Amino acid sequence: MLRRLFCLGVLLLSFSCKTSPEVVQGPYFANGLKNGWADQNSIVIWTRLTQEKAAFYEGQPFLEIPRKEMLSLAKNPDVEAIYASQIPTGASLEDMEGYCPGAAGQVRLKYHQLGKENEVVVTKWTEVDSDKDYTHQWKLEGLSAGSTYRLKIYARAKEGSRVSDSISGKFILPTHKEISSDVKFCVVSCHDYNRRDDLENGHKIYPSMTDLKPDFYVHTGDIEYMDKPTPYALTEELVRFKWNRLFSLPFQKKFYNQHTSYFMKDDHDVGFDDSYPGRDYGTVTFERGLEIFDEEQFPSYSKRYKTVRWGKDLQVWIVEGRNYRNQNSLKDGPEKTIWGKEQKQWFFETVTQSDATYKVLITSSPILGPDRSSKNDNLSNATYSYEQGEILSFIKKQKNIFIVNGDRHWQYVTHIKDTNLWEFGCGAGADVHAGGWKQEDFRPEHQFLRVKGGFLSVSVTHNDNPKIQFIHHDVEGNPVNEVAF
Repeated sequence: MLRRLFCLGVLLLSFSCKTSPEVVQGPYFANGLKNGWADQNSIVIWTRLTQEKAAFYEGQPFLEIPRKEMLSLAKNPDVEAIYASQIPTGASLEDMEGYCPGAAGQVRLKYHQLGKENEVVVTKWTEVDSDKDYTHQWKLEGLSAGSTYRLKIYARAKEGSRVSDSISGKFILPTHKEISSDVKFCVVSCHDYNRRDDLENGHKIYPSMTDLKPDFYVHTGDIEYMDKPTPYALTEELVRFKWNRLFSLPFQKKFYNQHTSYFMKDDHDVGFDDSYPGRDYGTVTFERGLEIFDEEQFPSYSKRYKTVRWGKDLQVWIVEGRNYRNQNSLKDGPEKTIWGKEQKQWFFETVTQSDATYKVLITSSPILGPDRSSKNDNLSNATYSYEQGEILSFIKKQKNIFIVNGDRHWQYVTHIKDTNLWEFGCGAGADVHAGGWKQEDFRPEHQFLRVKGGFLSVSVTHNDNPKIQFIHHDVEGNPVNEVAF
């Protein structure tokens, strides 16, 4: 009798083990998804697999070292000292606030045009690239201009295992140039993890921009600051740490999942302030900083500049300010450049060919300024007078063209009297990040000046007579200045 009961128990235990559900333990999508480089028929989708559902924001704070010590390590990098000076004794990087490690696994993408749910496109399962921080990208082509698409990405640990996580998103594609339609987009610059204005969620500008329902969004760069403390990102591992920490923030993650985006870079994204070829940062060369941004942490594109037509009345030019420049220390003249000859010629040719009602040039840094006299890194500075002159001489010959820029930590509108030259600086993404200019220093060329955080929105309405409107907003989304043409 006891033997029969024992055998029955073993049988029941065996059956229970075989039928119990598989315990799923990741991978996850703590960094969400991003898209980039949208045009009428294509877009790039980016994602990353992570070990946990969210970054470890309850971790220990980094130690802040004196700037003098950082500069010494940047010039003469000692990897052991880089970590020992910034991480508390007895702790490791995985114990620190914001730690968000990547994970091996596979991803699959499903997407469809809104209203055509029966025409879902499903990709094959693909391994994420461990050499690129466990990321993967898809370039979607053959899409329908002017349409909204919904997408969903799935994760699993390996072939045959269950789905461990999924994330949904959407994007809008530009309409054809023959079609008149209202268009709205937002432009931001300069915000990092340590200067977020909602400590739990990220930056307030993201829900504020969502309320405006923009068709697309442009980040002009200085998305994160590798050369700012806690930690100073003097190694590739720390560079990735700062990207992953920032993009796990709820406000950022939710916004990027749902909006067509264009991501530009500037100096702090690459490494050191005013970075250029030969100006390496610790163990991270200038070229490697570019590569991590361009090929790993953001949607990739063969060239980092592009022009996109958003219907009949709007065309935007997104230009690259780091990849094609030479050294800031060179003497000003025909050979000294930020844009590079090829990009500059492309800009001249494509603007000349455009029949868009309004043209908007979006740059990571100013062309008109004014800027601080001590600066020597952008086209508004005296050290780049030759190339600035080339570009502005061309712009003066065009109709209805406007400059929108990031980089400066104050909002402004500049107009050069008796010319068609207008520049709109979007400002930093948080009040705590604003500065670098005095509110009382209102120059003759200033039409508006505000040393506070926020963002810029640009709207084109067609009706019978097309109109373009530039609105500066505070971080809550309230308009603080409007200019219409």
